[in-house]
Amino acid sequence: MQRLDSLTVGVDQGSLVLFSDYQDGGTMWTGEGPRELRRIVEFASRYRTPPAVHVSLSMWDIDQKANSRMDISADMITEEGFVIVFRTWGDTRVARVRADWMAIGGLRHDDDWDVD
Repeated sequence: MQRLDSLTVGVDQGSLVLFSDYQDGGTMWTGEGPRELRRIVEFASRYRTPPAVHVSLSMWDIDQKANSRMDISADMITEEGFVIVFRTWGDTRVARVRADWMAIGGLRHDDDWDVD
């Protein structure tokens, strides 16, 4: 559990098409075996500490002739942003994917002091 000690809580969210590999013959559509794609996301405002981040698939278009194998997660979460990681493996063919994300955390307040 993340305890927020800030008077100001920020909620940032977004939606991002990660790829459309069926259009240009990319590896998620034409490849086999382990495949990974990473996309950087920057927050609208800097958080006080790394926020809690939730990532989910909001659209996926896959070939029905193979098993559906997909993993999506947030990695490298900082006060300024994070990386969405999408993975597939085996003979899964993924045409396109859109991910939605939400970050919740404490924000700096104008009255905060920096004491070093």
